[in-house]
Amino acid sequence: MSNKKYIDKQLKSTKEYIDALQEQYSKLCVIRVDLEYKKPYSDSIVLDDANENFNRMLNNRRSKPSVFKNQVGYICKKEYTPSRGVHFHTVFLYDGNKVQKDAHIGDKIGKYWEELTEEKGSYHNCNRNKYKFKGVGMLEHTDTKKRKILDKHVTSYLCKDEQNVELVKSNKKDRTFVRGTIPKSKGNIGRPRAGEGKINKNNSA
Repeated sequence: MSNKKYIDKQLKSTKEYIDALQEQYSKLCVIRVDLEYKKPYSDSIVLDDANENFNRMLNNRRSKPSVFKNQVGYICKKEYTPSRGVHFHTVFLYDGNKVQKDAHIGDKIGKYWEELTEEKGSYHNCNRNKYKFKGVGMLEHTDTKKRKILDKHVTSYLCKDEQNVELVKSNKKDRTFVRGTIPKSKGNIGRPRAGEGKINKNNSA
């Protein structure tokens, strides 16, 4: 399979993943946080070390309800650049009917990353950015405009293949792109129903 076909397949699968979550939840709170390491630690952290930190975060979600309560999905793209070292672009998705303060939760995720890495880590909370096209924050199932922005400016970015992490991979089976498991369908709970195709202007970018 060519690299372009692989990326296209990955993008299609990720869109289907978000579709499935929207089918389950009428609102999704979309939080994007970049997780990385401070200098000089970033010069020596290898992918195995970073994976251990990130997997520990995922495994500890149940024991950290102050951070991860009502979290329903996640997407993670692993990258490497000489200037930043190994870093993760992450999107965490929450039940938007129960979580509204997206920027606040983004800070909590980042601070927990710093804690897990013994203050070697740092983070950038993208939900605090003033984007022209804002695909993060609250996403209602009727807001097709914002969903398109999420796909074009966030999901597509996560599925791109520019910063090659292969340079630091010691385990060839390791995946540079990971996400949660697609939930089983419960019927059209969250997706737009007949007559609900109008865009929610309050949530547009």
